[in-house]
Amino acid sequence: MDFKQHLIRQMAFSHATFGPGTRSEGVIDHLEKEIEEVKQALPEGAQVAASEWVDLVILSLDGLTRQLAYCNGERRDPDAVAEDACNMIVGKQTRNEARSWPDWRTADHRKAIEHIR
Repeated sequence: MDFKQHLIRQMAFSHATFGPGTRSEGVIDHLEKEIEEVKQALPEGAQVAASEWVDLVILSLDGLTRQLAYCNGERRDPDAVAEDACNMIVGKQTRNEARSWPDWRTADHRKAIEHIR
């Protein structure tokens, strides 16, 4: 899968279907609803919960690419937006890998594990 091409495809669908702009409040509202669906699906089994997690991924990528696409008020080139998004994702992963983290074996599995500051 070419992730950059997927983002371009997703942007085309999202902007044609849901309109232009960052739509931050709408995307956040939808994310919150999907988080509740993940919580409800967890007792149901892995496959149901996984399909709800996919919704969160797609919405998060939509929020990211919309923020990048409309950061100056006008829509930027989708290819450049997808390239920036890919670079940001790789960069953030690299930063997270360089951070120090507490031992997961001693952490509460119901709480977020945050890096050591």
